[in-house]
Amino acid sequence: MHRTEPDQTLFGHPRGLATLFFTEMWERFTYYGMRAILVLFMVATVADGGLGIDDKTASAIFGLFVAGSYLLSLFGGWIADTLIGASRAVVAGGGFIMVGNALLASGTPQVFFVGLVLIALGVGLLKPNISALVANLYPEGGSRRDAGFSLFYMGINVGALLGALLVPLCAARFGWHYGFALPAIGMLIGLVQFFVTKRHVKAPELESRTNAELRAWLPVIVGGAAALAVAALVLTGRLSIDATALATMASWLIGLLAAGYFVYLIYFAGLTGPERSRVFVMIALFVAYALYTAGQEQTGTSLTLFAERYTDRVLFGWQMPAGILQGVSSVFIILFAPLFSALWVSLERRGKDLSTPVKFAAGLALMGMGFLVMYVASLFVTAGQQVSPNWLVLCYLVQMWGDLCISPVGLSSITKLAPPRFVGQAMGMWFLSLALGNNLAGLLATEYDAHNLASLPALFLKIFAYGIGGGAIMLLLAPWLKRLMAGVR
Repeated sequence: MHRTEPDQTLFGHPRGLATLFFTEMWERFTYYGMRAILVLFMVATVADGGLGIDDKTASAIFGLFVAGSYLLSLFGGWIADTLIGASRAVVAGGGFIMVGNALLASGTPQVFFVGLVLIALGVGLLKPNISALVANLYPEGGSRRDAGFSLFYMGINVGALLGALLVPLCAARFGWHYGFALPAIGMLIGLVQFFVTKRHVKAPELESRTNAELRAWLPVIVGGAAALAVAALVLTGRLSIDATALATMASWLIGLLAAGYFVYLIYFAGLTGPERSRVFVMIALFVAYALYTAGQEQTGTSLTLFAERYTDRVLFGWQMPAGILQGVSSVFIILFAPLFSALWVSLERRGKDLSTPVKFAAGLALMGMGFLVMYVASLFVTAGQQVSPNWLVLCYLVQMWGDLCISPVGLSSITKLAPPRFVGQAMGMWFLSLALGNNLAGLLATEYDAHNLASLPALFLKIFAYGIGGGAIMLLLAPWLKRLMAGVR
């Protein structure tokens, strides 16, 4: 008689979590390492090896790039669900990311922006599908899945920390080109690790549709051809792009795309009554997460420029690269993620678990409080002083407490709220909220004018108001949203 060997576990979690943990860790090393120097490279003068782009354009490009990465997650989820499966999508995404970073290392403006496009495509393929693979390890759902996602989220931040530390140091010591080459090496390590240990990741329901007919590939072929045509026009100088105007238009398009998809789910996807009610909760979480991200993602733009221009970064005679301060956020996630994970499980055991909407309300409020800290710091700057980096450290501490109330909880909640046959696409929609938030973050950052320092405290105060106001609204809606969750915990 054949006996089924039980699934391997590691510290009470499926062995496959370690595979996905390290794959995502190296992908985030690549992503956050690259973005730690991205805006600084774009605004650096040509004489210093940069692109010499003005602050507003660089912030808009940054927002568009990050938004594009997450916008393509909806497409990546569809590709996995319909054509190739989640595991193959993860591998393809990693390959695009690696090649894209190699192109960034060239430093040539035209090739540089092609590299950004490839990275965005790679993130779109990898991000939603690796999260779907994590969810598949916990078919029972509940707080164990929340705990698994919190640990997975810690892996994200281990990679982000290493990237934010090593890549700016490499760029400062050896130059921009080597700084961008290091992330390409990191993604290669992540891909090798995934291939060696992927046997522990089992996702039969996501891997069953690999022999799609040619017509199913038609959207991919058409989209690829259109992208190549636009790239050719830009590279030959026949098409010029206003980054700020494009970012504004992109925000409207992303919002309309999200609205259209939710309308489809509610009215045309053949959902049951409970499934349909959960979609309304997904909409509320989508809006809240976009608002949260618009503030939190100032890390890569206005807060990094603040670190570069207005903080005293000399430590024992050594000038610390400004990009390294982005790694502080990851330090706090690594320190506090296990504590928050244990907190959620402990509260549930005692029957006092906070609902997902309440956790979101707390996250939004904490994000706002972080910018209250920066508002006070910016007042010293407008008075002509340089400030200690500790202001940024305190801001990131408060923000990351908020992040732990939203990001891992949101990832887990979407996998539980989404109808099972739409999990890949639902993860794509979750990352679409990140796309909207990041694009709004880039647009918000354009309100900072280096020639008008009064714009700095005004920007930080505005984001503080958004965070506190959004948290209050989410708290008021929490009882109604909890009923609509229809039994999902």
